[in-house]
Amino acid sequence: MATTSVPSIDLLSAASFRGGHPEAQYAWLREHDPVHWHDEPGGRGFWAVTRYEDVRAVGRDAATFSSEPTIMIPDGDGLEVGDHKMMLTMDPPRHGAYRRTIVSSFIPRAARAMRPRIEAIAGEIVQGVVGRETFDLVEDVAGLMPSYVIADMLGIPRPDGVALYELTETIHAAPGSVPPDAAAEAVRAMFEYASGVWADKCAHPGPDLATTLVQAEVDGAPLDEIDFELFFLLLVDAGGDTTRNLVAGGMDALFDDPDELARLRADVDGLLPTAVEELLRWVSPVVYMRRTATRPTELGGRAIAAGDKVVMYYGAANRDPAHFAEADRLDLGRAPNDHVAFGGGGPHFCLGAHIARVEIEALLRELLDRLPGVHRAGPTEWLASSFISGPAHLPARG
Repeated sequence: MATTSVPSIDLLSAASFRGGHPEAQYAWLREHDPVHWHDEPGGRGFWAVTRYEDVRAVGRDAATFSSEPTIMIPDGDGLEVGDHKMMLTMDPPRHGAYRRTIVSSFIPRAARAMRPRIEAIAGEIVQGVVGRETFDLVEDVAGLMPSYVIADMLGIPRPDGVALYELTETIHAAPGSVPPDAAAEAVRAMFEYASGVWADKCAHPGPDLATTLVQAEVDGAPLDEIDFELFFLLLVDAGGDTTRNLVAGGMDALFDDPDELARLRADVDGLLPTAVEELLRWVSPVVYMRRTATRPTELGGRAIAAGDKVVMYYGAANRDPAHFAEADRLDLGRAPNDHVAFGGGGPHFCLGAHIARVEIEALLRELLDRLPGVHRAGPTEWLASSFISGPAHLPARG
């Protein structure tokens, strides 16, 4: 999509994301300034990377583009406690050592084993809104699935999983959209809850992921309580973002494109696998990930200095017309579809991608089967976040 007028470029404000990704900004940047220097109030600024090939290159080169000190644009985001770091903000080989403690719970074989249980959960959730005059596709449907699944995996009560995910929304809210101390308070509340889970699983181990972490070792040394709390926050957070926002954002997109919705309804079994991938490309629930240059380099014709922040915008890459034919058209049969909604490869490729796909497919199938006439019942309200993209509320009627 060619653009000649210069839009106001602001990828930090929640206002830019109030209706989803700021596609006009992305399109201008891809065409005119694909590695764009973006000012940062109170910070040093960052390079905004918007072309597909550049985003993939940054994500796959951990030696040049480090996940330390953080994957968020602002420094000092609370993702570390003293010498303890969240796995997401580690580089190889340390990142791989921590990832291996839980990877067996997320590999394709594990996702396949979980499918019957996930499908049963999807049926329970959708049946819960059948017959209601109106319901919220986010709170009553899309948000429950990942909260229930991660709660089951961690061995905690399902209502707690729902409450914990609400904390992650506060953590990711854009500055100014919540009270100044709200994000820090939400992190503290998450750590306090995780501390209780640590104590419970130490005393009463069970066949769950929390117990696996309590008993885990990295390089021969056991994880301690702070390691556990950081892992717990990551699992609750990442375990909900993609499914919740993809299902709600995907249904919002389908409501906007009744021809594609009718196409999917007419061939759910045949079209659903490619539809899930296309909706992942279209919605791109994770807006960005930051890396920090470890040495001087060049990207997209720009000289990048050591220490510069380099930010990959996945939604921009996923609409890059240089890589995707008719990139601005929703095509549920698109194949191949090598989108970067899960990070585009590299050491930080989304650990939960396989389980997320099972959750998304199960929930969409149940919605289409049990609510064949589901439609929008009011305006979509989007998350006030420049980090996670998706609806906060989507009124629907079956």
